[in-house]
Amino acid sequence: MSRNMDRWLGDGGMELLAALGVDLTGYEEGTVRGTWTPTPLACNPNGPVQGGTFGAVLDALMTFATLSALDRGESCTSLEMKISWLRGAGDGDDLTLEGRVVRIARKVAFCEAIVSGDGGDVVATATGTQLLRRRSDS
Repeated sequence: MSRNMDRWLGDGGMELLAALGVDLTGYEEGTVRGTWTPTPLACNPNGPVQGGTFGAVLDALMTFATLSALDRGESCTSLEMKISWLRGAGDGDDLTLEGRVVRIARKVAFCEAIVSGDGGDVVATATGTQLLRRRSDS
């Protein structure tokens, strides 16, 4: 049974995500979905979404997905992340978000996240590893 993450829907509990235009819309154990309409804050002066902004969004997706697979009182922190940008996105684009846990072990979770464009074309992907803090580790 998945952890109740309802209170984190919307901006994921992070004002930064709301300011960037992210809306987390649903989850199940080990998966999160959402939408992203990048705001000017997310973009370079020339118009495209800044690469580091993608990093913040992709990292948040993988963290949320991991937390949804853990028991209440357990947490995680990012250990590493690799991002691939396949095409650009800009202010006002309609993007789809998905993060998921690929494998979860006792101490780490392996995750991936995808940002897709309006037509389903992949805009950016990330893989990452999360360090888990289990209640039994106390």
